[in-house]
Amino acid sequence: MWYLLHSSSINVRQKLCILSLCTSLLPRRRPKSKDLLKMAFAGILNEADIAAAIKDCAAADSFNYKTFFAKCGLSGKSADDVKKAFFVIDQDKSGFIEEDELKLFLQNFKAGARALTDAETKVFLKAGDSDGDGKIGIDEFAAMIKP
Repeated sequence: MWYLLHSSSINVRQKLCILSLCTSLLPRRRPKSKDLLKMAFAGILNEADIAAAIKDCAAADSFNYKTFFAKCGLSGKSADDVKKAFFVIDQDKSGFIEEDELKLFLQNFKAGARALTDAETKVFLKAGDSDGDGKIGIDEFAAMIKP
């Protein structure tokens, strides 16, 4: 496209048509962060189940990962869906869920959800980190989700 727009072989009117066509292919609006969260788990989890799971652990120090996974419906999902959920939670795309990502774990499921307390984060990490490297890999995550 750059070549066409800077070429002397086409006139201004043709260039404007090319630009118009290209810009019509662009999305009309950028999704808001709330929409992005909904899209992140779309097709994997039910919104009502997520809301119920978040509500169930709204109070500080009330988070239990097994209860949360069961309530939001992740425990009953296929290996592919669990893998998709892992990559949503792995915000930095490192292939691991680290402690700072665990602290904000609930916010991956619903915008405005609370952060986990330090104690909850430590318990969560200890439960999932079976090899002792200080982070949770995909296989460790999948093992945590099994009922």
